[in-house]
Amino acid sequence: MKALSLAAGAGFVVFWSCGFIGARWGTEYATAFDLLAWRFLAAGAIAVVVLAVRRPRISRRDLVTQVLMAFLTQFVYLGLIFTGIDHGITAGVTALIGSLQPILIATVAGPLLGERVSRGQWLGLFLGLVGVGLVVADDLNTAAPLLFLLPFGGLLGLVAGTVLERRRRPSTSSLDALAVQSITSAVLFMALAASTHRLTVPNQPAFYGAVIWLVLLATGGGWGLYLVNLRLSGATRISSLLYLVPPTTMVFAFLLFHETIGMLAVVGMLICAVAVLRIRIGEQVRCGDGGTPVAEPDRGPGLARIHRGSARSEQPDRAAVATRRGHPAHVLRDSRPAVRGAGQPAADE
Repeated sequence: MKALSLAAGAGFVVFWSCGFIGARWGTEYATAFDLLAWRFLAAGAIAVVVLAVRRPRISRRDLVTQVLMAFLTQFVYLGLIFTGIDHGITAGVTALIGSLQPILIATVAGPLLGERVSRGQWLGLFLGLVGVGLVVADDLNTAAPLLFLLPFGGLLGLVAGTVLERRRRPSTSSLDALAVQSITSAVLFMALAASTHRLTVPNQPAFYGAVIWLVLLATGGGWGLYLVNLRLSGATRISSLLYLVPPTTMVFAFLLFHETIGMLAVVGMLICAVAVLRIRIGEQVRCGDGGTPVAEPDRGPGLARIHRGSARSEQPDRAAVATRRGHPAHVLRDSRPAVRGAGQPAADE
């Protein structure tokens, strides 16, 4: 599970960064609404085929959750982010505003999600914020201050969607969830583009290259792995990976658009890497069903834990207690199970 978590995290950073590259590429030929409408029209068509083949059974509650997720994390987030870029806010500044998400998620993770954020992780969160600030320090422009409310509003949508998913814990598989969200976003963005008279049919082949890029890499890879990581690692740790997105995007921009990378940005990249490593040290790995984390060995006094789906049992470890009290004979004679009541819910769930 550790290897799966690391691979999913690395893939998420790469594919999520591709979204910024695709946004720059596509908005050279059309407006943000037009680009998003075509992106999700293509993604939604693929999603219809996926659902028709798989025919999943999705409960009404989970369906409502996925529709709300699409509205918050795609329609609100991407709509405002792309609009900000379309109005002159650079990708670097947008990434800087997006880097506030880990701090916001960590702030609400305890009260709303029950996810404990350690002091070391708080240190890593603020360290990553410093690193991202260095990466984009030279990219600030003189855009109208009110325009910065666009990406910040999009950020709040992504935070709200992340918290919603962790609170409701839908049982829908990541593939089916992505399909439902893509269809929902297609309807929303097509309606928005048509109502604002911005739905066009561009005649530049490069535009459709950008659409394919966004569908395959950003939607399929980025959003798909976002849902996978959310279930594997939790809200705080998946958000911390966003610290690696701005420097990764800069590397892609250097390779594809020949943009230069300054020494300050290189230092920021290194700080971001250290920050994410610090946050993810000793992370818990969640079960594939998105249920209770598989707890690491508890070094507390005499406590044994097991995982059964979304339930966890805690009973005194008699062997540890006996050893601590200096009665090894008791350990040899006691043949009763060390852990009972696997079906009982944990106190913290």
